[in-house]
Amino acid sequence: MTHKAKWLLFAPAGLLTVGAGACLISWAGALKERKVPTAQWVGAGTVALVVFNAGLSLFGHGVSESVLYQLKEKPADQ
Repeated sequence: MTHKAKWLLFAPAGLLTVGAGACLISWAGALKERKVPTAQWVGAGTVALVVFNAGLSLFGHGVSESVLYQLKEKPADQ
């Protein structure tokens, strides 16, 4: 798989995952406000943060693949 293909896969996947994680964080906060048992909202919040951070990681990997692609495509005389 080329750097460009990886970039075009990981960057959008990371953005989607970050968005999903942000929604889940909001959901976990709503659970806390509704006074559900502590274990339930803490567990939901932990899962939400894992999803959010996974999205940041995926997006970061996409950015690194973009840089590698740009370096490979850069003409040698520059």
